Amino acid sequence: MPLPTTLSARLARWGLVIVAAYVAVALVLPLLLHLGLLPDPAAGVDNPVNAPPSWSHWCGTDRLGRDVCTRTLAGSGVALQVVALAVVIALVIGVPLGMVSGYLGGGVDRLLVLLMDTLYTLPVLLLSVVLAFLLGRGLPNAAAALCVVYIPQYFRVVRNQSVQIKAELYIEAARSLGAGPLWILRRYLLRNVITSVPVLLTLNAADAVLVLGGLGFLGLGLPESIPEWGGDLQQALTALPTGIWWTALFPGLALFVLVLGLAFLGEGLERWLSDG
Repeated sequence: MPLPTTLSARLARWGLVIVAAYVAVALVLPLLLHLGLLPDPAAGVDNPVNAPPSWSHWCGTDRLGRDVCTRTLAGSGVALQVVALAVVIALVIGVPLGMVSGYLGGGVDRLLVLLMDTLYTLPVLLLSVVLAFLLGRGLPNAAAALCVVYIPQYFRVVRNQSVQIKAELYIEAARSLGAGPLWILRRYLLRNVITSVPVLLTLNAADAVLVLGGLGFLGLGLPESIPEWGGDLQQALTALPTGIWWTALFPGLALFVLVLGLAFLGEGLERWLSDG
């Protein structure tokens, strides 16, 4: 497939740069905190409360005296961990289920389609809120709540492709030569359906960042001690009417830019694959 040279190239390039910057921050920040080059995002006892941006605190401090800049940077690592874990687990579960359902058909297919369609019809944020409420707050629980939401999306895309592919003549030829279902799934179906996964993964990741922020804003995401953009926005809400804008601006901006980068990357990949 030729390298993209049009709008898809620019979208994918900008998206990749933005996402790579967030990944770099998530990787480098723990070292900077360990060396004491940045203030602890969870501690603020020695800092002024609700201080505006200054040379000492570039993005100001919050109601507990915590450095907003460091908390915003640390939130990128937390968001990437939760979203990556949720989306990858959904992929690992949804893709095989979709392949098996589409290839086997019959009662197995009808049962899986009914289950996945039921989950798919529920609003993403509503389902996440219910699951997060049942599982409780915490990083693994937030990832699990998001994971269940995105499994049906992988399932539906892969299942529809598998139904089309299994009718191809080369699949019939492989079966007539004695190839078993497992071999056909691994050798033929997986190779064909996997091309649609990167686009869906990046778009789901963008959506998952927003959903995670929504859970945090509703108080159902991560504990308050963990830097997380949605939770910080929820805490900043009461301070906005008093003119304390910085505690909401920087976490909100960080969330928006990451979602934009993932959306650009997914849109660029989709255009590239469709053009190729």
